[in-house]
Amino acid sequence: MSKIVVVDDDLALLKVLKIGLESIGYTVETARRGLEAVQLCITRNPEVLVVDLGLPDLSGIEVLRRVRAVLPLRVLVLSAFGDESIKIQALDAGADDYVTKPFGMGELAARLRALGRRGEHGPPPELTSGGLTIVPARFEVRTRDGSLVQLTKREFEVLEYLVRNAGRLCTYQMILQAVWGEGYGSETHYVRVYVNRLRLKLGDAAIENRPGIGYLWSPGEGGDPGQR
Repeated sequence: MSKIVVVDDDLALLKVLKIGLESIGYTVETARRGLEAVQLCITRNPEVLVVDLGLPDLSGIEVLRRVRAVLPLRVLVLSAFGDESIKIQALDAGADDYVTKPFGMGELAARLRALGRRGEHGPPPELTSGGLTIVPARFEVRTRDGSLVQLTKREFEVLEYLVRNAGRLCTYQMILQAVWGEGYGSETHYVRVYVNRLRLKLGDAAIENRPGIGYLWSPGEGGDPGQR
């Protein structure tokens, strides 16, 4: 991933981020307002949007939603708010990751690398399980009757990991490191948010919960998922 749009109303921080990210090979466009960021994303088509939650016109969540409605890019939220409920709100709106201020450039670079690592070697072959057909090349999930289940990329990646490990208990840490990348392990709420979203979309899905440990894909017991 080489093209990034960064939006933050802190001009000094924007300058630091632009210089720091460009020094390690990224092409960076910056904005200080939400509407400007949305327009930049539409015209520049970046791979990643890095967005602050506290903007003077639109909220970072609204920027995220508007951009995600038209572009399949990754979204990394920067915020001074470390409250878990706010993190969950951002993730539920479609953010791929959340970094709390203050942060180091090394941490931010690692998070961006993790966002780009998925799919570096090309998509694996499709698989069928529990009445679902999963097509990684197109990020598609279809039910037995051919209906398309609308999933975000991150929802798809969590589901794919669970299905590829059918019958195996996947801990929160295993899922985080497989889907989000190395360096993740304590952000268990990320996994809970995305699994809950999958259950809403798949209906009686075969995702079993092991409280405090993780999840298990068990299609033999979970019924035939259908779109809701």
